[in-house]
Order: sequence, then C-alpha cells, then structure tokens
Amino acid sequence: MSAALTIVLIAFFAALSSFVQRVTGFGFGIVMMTMLPYVMPTYGEATALSGILAACMAIVPAVRHRRYVRLCKFLPILLTFLVLSFFSVKVLTVVDGHSLKRIFGVVLVFVSIYLFFISGKVHLKPTIPVQVSMGALSGVLGGMFAMQGPPAAVYFMASSESKEEYIGATQWYFVTGNLMMTLYRWHSGFVTVPVLESALIALPAVALGLWIGTVVYGRLHGNALRKVVYLFLAVAGVLSAVL
Repeated sequence: MSAALTIVLIAFFAALSSFVQRVTGFGFGIVMMTMLPYVMPTYGEATALSGILAACMAIVPAVRHRRYVRLCKFLPILLTFLVLSFFSVKVLTVVDGHSLKRIFGVVLVFVSIYLFFISGKVHLKPTIPVQVSMGALSGVLGGMFAMQGPPAAVYFMASSESKEEYIGATQWYFVTGNLMMTLYRWHSGFVTVPVLESALIALPAVALGLWIGTVVYGRLHGNALRKVVYLFLAVAGVLSAVL
C-alpha cells in the first residue's frame, strides 16, 4: 500500500471515528481499529495510534465536565482498568499480529451483537464488585484491542444521575485510561516514529469529524445511525477473522 493511500485512509477513518463518537456517544476506538491493523507496521502500533487519538479527542469535553465527576463511582473502575490494561498491553509483545487480527475480528463480532441486542437492557449499580468487573473487562478489551469503551459506557450510563455526569465520567475515563495505556505501549515499544507521525496527520481529521458531528447532531436519528454502525462492526469483524 502506498504512503499516500495510507495517509488518506488514516485521515478518513480518524474523521469518521470522531464523527461517530460525537453523534452516537461511543465508538472511536472500535471504528478506528477496523482499519488501523491493516495499514500500521504492527498490531501494537495500531492500538497505540488509536489510543493517542482517542485521548486527544476526549480532553476538551473532559475539562468542560470535570465538576460532575463523582470519585466514588469513578476511581474503583478506573484503577481496575489501569491494572488489567497494563498486563493486556504486555500480551501484545508475545502474540503475533496475524493471530491478534483474527481474535480481534471475533471480539468485534461479539461486541457488535452485544451493542445491538443487549446493551440497552443492562442495568448496573455503582457497587465495588460491579466496578471491578466492568473495569477488568474494559482493561482487557482496551489493552489488547483499543476498544475499552463499551463496558465502561454501560456502567457509567447506568450509574450516572445526569447527562453531564455521564459525559464527565466517560471522558475522564477515556483521557486517563488512554494516556496511561500510551505510557504502557511506549514502554513496550509500540509508540514509534510512524505512530507519532500518523497522529500528527490524523489530529486535524479528528477535529473535522467532531465539528461535522456537532453540526449534524440534531438532524440525525441517533438510534438508526447506531444500528448502521453496529452492522458495519459485525461485517468488519467477520472479514478480520477470516482474511
């Protein structure tokens, strides 16, 4: 694949991922990772680039909603995530990229099925066991596949008392988690020059996607768009698993 086509694909998916995140409230890493493993030198570098961009995208809403974060509902799940994601990132140093792409494809199919049929029916309370369980699942998915969002989003949606609290908690979770995983990935050798160069290219596209998402947010039917995204994830997962 030529360098020019790689740049175009990274920029396009960065804009698409941030657009989907803005309109539907989830999905930056999931959408981004349907493409990155095929254009980055290694699978680990793909997760590193996705994490850097996701952290940058979440900074502004996190700062704006910082006063709404309740630590008792936030710290246990975050700390559990940080521990499990550390070890999950280390797994990427010993598993070959081809196998990881196949595993990622299977996981992506299961995530799409979960989001399509189950996520809206789950009701959780902010107890310590629930936070530890969801943080552990989020840590494994985040460290290995750069898609820690679904378990955390389900928990925060169920435990938040307002939209502002939900936004504040999720965005701080994504900022803190992705920044720490970037350090883990740097220590494991995944934050390379190609990753940093690609991040610089993709950041303007992330901003563009956020802007477009903000402009059209009120004009789109969110539930219908979510289902289209879920179907896209399922198809991408099947292709990743079999190719």
